[in-house]
Amino acid sequence: MKIDFENSDRLYYSIKEVAACFGVNESLLRFWETEFDIINPRKTDGGSRQYTKKDIEDIAVVYHLVKEKGLTLGGARQTLKQRKDEEIRKVQVIRKLEQIKKELEDLEREFDVSGLPQL
Repeated sequence: MKIDFENSDRLYYSIKEVAACFGVNESLLRFWETEFDIINPRKTDGGSRQYTKKDIEDIAVVYHLVKEKGLTLGGARQTLKQRKDEEIRKVQVIRKLEQIKKELEDLEREFDVSGLPQL
């Protein structure tokens, strides 16, 4: 089950929860920490990573550049260096549109179930 980070009151999330959100291995998140300065989760005395919502937003930008746009790690680093704010905004807009799409699909299913004629 994915966590709704946007509407959650929690301050920190585990690496397992964040990895599940993006559908990636925990090892990939640890690797990205070494490759991207913007990914810097808090670490407990025991070495466990604790991700804030800001950390998750930064991971979302890296994920978008590397996994969705297909950039190399070097290309993603260069893009972040040159236009980080623009890429963050793009990811935020995409997330919002995906949320609206999900809500519309939920409404469509609700109407289908209620037996109303389709247009």
